[in-house]
Amino acid sequence: MAKRDFYEILGLAKNATDDEIKKAYRKLAMKYHPDRNPDSKGAEEKFKEVKEAYEMLSDPQKRDAYDRYGHAGVDPNMGAGGGAGAGGFADAFGDIFGDIFGGGGRGRSSGPQVYRGADLRYNLEITLEQAAHGFDTTIRVPSWDECDTCHGSGAKPGTSPVTCSTCGGHGQVRMQQGFFSIQQTCPKCHGSGKVIPEPCPTCAGAGRIKRNKTLEVKIPEGIDDGMRIRSSGNGEPGVNGGPPGDLYVEIHIKAHDVFQRDGDDLHCEMPISFAKAALGGDIEAPTLNGKASFSIPEGTQSGKTFRLRGKGIKGVRSGFPGDLFCHVVVETPVKLTERQKELLREFEQLTTEGGAKHSPQTKTWKDKVKEFFE
Repeated sequence: MAKRDFYEILGLAKNATDDEIKKAYRKLAMKYHPDRNPDSKGAEEKFKEVKEAYEMLSDPQKRDAYDRYGHAGVDPNMGAGGGAGAGGFADAFGDIFGDIFGGGGRGRSSGPQVYRGADLRYNLEITLEQAAHGFDTTIRVPSWDECDTCHGSGAKPGTSPVTCSTCGGHGQVRMQQGFFSIQQTCPKCHGSGKVIPEPCPTCAGAGRIKRNKTLEVKIPEGIDDGMRIRSSGNGEPGVNGGPPGDLYVEIHIKAHDVFQRDGDDLHCEMPISFAKAALGGDIEAPTLNGKASFSIPEGTQSGKTFRLRGKGIKGVRSGFPGDLFCHVVVETPVKLTERQKELLREFEQLTTEGGAKHSPQTKTWKDKVKEFFE
């Protein structure tokens, strides 16, 4: 009799995720398990079928082979067979609870557990100019190296680690909790499967010592405050031969004396003289790449904003640079000479005689105040 399609057995589509496969298996295994159906031969057969389908589809290599070639692409001897039906209810859920409680997937519960190292973060403070143009730098970060005394074993020279008596070297212990049997990390050896009777005096049994190492980091142009650069494999080392974690360099940009950054745009305040604001003309604005000239019209008021396109920052994900916004501030002159004061008094008189045409904002404001009090 031809075997049924594994996806059909679990009631799933071929693009089902790993979580969907696991949930479908758990639901059907609970329904058809022989412990729940002691008098049903059909339930036992369905349970075996479900178990075999899950074992094939939960393994990425087996699933890939099955998707390519069907049942011919997988070894029929690796199915659930009679072993699944003979096992207890906890065996049917061993791989699920192994994943949840750190025991890992099938094939890993028989030995010490392997854990990936923790990720590290390094805060790097840079200037706005460095963020805009990018640069290469070096940083010193803490690292772990093999202990020179014990050569990584963690044991005192002349001694060696011994098999953990609690877990028998498996790195895991099985705990019975009512109806379920759950595997978890051995509390004595912490998953290594070994204990060290006489720890190395140099590393205190860790097998490694802490040192600083120097890393080269490339800061891309346009990077913004709070962004992170990932340095793969430069985090903390893994446990029991596991892969190391990653190092994340987090960028912090110092406050600038002239510019304020807003995404890819820059803003700056530019003080201009009373005469320049009144007469208009060309002025020079600072940019991160030198100076740029632009014209202001006659009668420019304080707070007026001028936009210089393309004079901002080209972000790491941008195709074009942002803009520079110059906010002009009309500066009131101070410490005037008598001659300057005389000229300003004459100017004030002539402006007043000229009426509202010279000061339209003042005229509008006075009219609003008049209406308010009336």
